[in-house]
Amino acid sequence: MMPEYFEFYNPVKIMCGEAALENIPYELTRLGAHKIFVLISRTMLNDGILERIGGLGKALIETDIPKDSSFAVVKKLAQKALSAECDGVLAVGGGSVLDTAKVVRALISQRKTNPRELLGNEWVQKSSRIIERIPFIMVPTTSGTGSECTSVAVVQDEQTHIKHEIISDQFLPDAAVLDPRCTEKLPPRLTASCGMDALCHAIEAYTGLQKNPLSDAYAVSAVKLIGKNLIAAVREPQSEEYRMSMACASTMAGASFSNSMVGLCHAIAHAMGAVCGVPHGEAVGMMLPKVMRWQLDAVKEEYGELLSAFCGAEYYAEIPYRQRGEKLIEAIEDTLNHLHQKCGIPVSFKDAGIGRKDLRQILAVTINDGASLTNPKPAGREDIWNILQSAL
Repeated sequence: MMPEYFEFYNPVKIMCGEAALENIPYELTRLGAHKIFVLISRTMLNDGILERIGGLGKALIETDIPKDSSFAVVKKLAQKALSAECDGVLAVGGGSVLDTAKVVRALISQRKTNPRELLGNEWVQKSSRIIERIPFIMVPTTSGTGSECTSVAVVQDEQTHIKHEIISDQFLPDAAVLDPRCTEKLPPRLTASCGMDALCHAIEAYTGLQKNPLSDAYAVSAVKLIGKNLIAAVREPQSEEYRMSMACASTMAGASFSNSMVGLCHAIAHAMGAVCGVPHGEAVGMMLPKVMRWQLDAVKEEYGELLSAFCGAEYYAEIPYRQRGEKLIEAIEDTLNHLHQKCGIPVSFKDAGIGRKDLRQILAVTINDGASLTNPKPAGREDIWNILQSAL
C-alpha cells in the first residue's frame, strides 16, 4: 500500500569498485579539504591502506578508537582535530570507527567538543549553527552496518554505560568508498555475522511501519545480493566479486533502514549486546528467523515477496502463494545453519553463552528499546518472552 506521505533522503556519493581507494585524494580536494583528520582502525593502518590511498599530505592520523566508542573518546578526538585546524575527515574502519567519525565531524563543524550537547533527534539545524562545512568521506571495512549511508551514530556514555543513538541527516558523508580490498582479510565468522546484520536491516526495512516504495527498492536489491553472495563470500573470501556484492548490499540496506527504520529483532539484539556482550551481527542473525516466525501472520505477504529476491525467481514460482512467507523463513534458517557449520556463528542462546538466567534482564532492556516502535506487529512483554524462550 502506498503511504499517504513519506520522505526518503540519501545524498551520499558512492565510489565503488576496483581502485576506488585511490580516488579519495581527488574527492577530498574537490570538496575543498586540505588538512585531513584520519580516523582509522589500527588493523587497517597496519595493513597499509593509507599507502594505497596516497596523496593525503600531512594528515592527522588517529587510531585510538575502542570497540565501543564513548563520549570521552569523541571529545578528545574533536579537541585534537580543532587544535590541528583540520578541515576534512576521513574515516576508515568498522562500525565504531565510522560512528565516532560522524560525531567528531559534526562537533568540529560547529567548533564544539562536548558530545552531550548533541543528544536528541535532528539536533543539527541547517542554519548559522553550522560554522563550517567539513568534507567527510567514509570507507567501511566490514559489510554489515551500512553506517556509511545512515543518519545514526551510536556512542556510549562512559558514566552511565548507556549507548545513545544520536540521529541527524548531517551524519551522512559526502562520499562512501566501497573497495573489495577493504574486506579481503575479514575472518569468515565476521563476514557471516555482518552479512546477517545487513540481511536483517533489509528485511526489517521492507516490513516496518515506515516502509515506502524507495526504501523498498533498496531493501529488495540488498536481499537479492545477500541471497546470492553471503554463503559464497564466507566460503571463498578471496573472491572480489562476492566481497563487492556484499559491500553493495550492506550499503543499500543501510540506505533503506535509515529511511524506513528497523524493528523488534534489532531491539532484542541491542539488549543481548548490552546484557551479555553478544556481537551485534551474531545477535541479529540468531534472532532474525525467530522474530520472523513470530510475526509471520502480520507480514506474510511481504515475506512472500522477498522469497523471490532471496532464493531466486525459479524457486519462488514453484512455491504456492500461501507458503512463500514460511519458505523464506526456512531459507534463512538454512543459511544460518550453514554459516554455523562453516564458521561457528551461533544459532541459539546456548551457542552464544546465554543462559535462562539472562532472559529476564534481556527482556527488561528490550522493552525500553525504541527500535521496536516501527515493528509491523506490536510486541508486549509476553510476546518478547516467548521469542526469547524459542532461542534457548
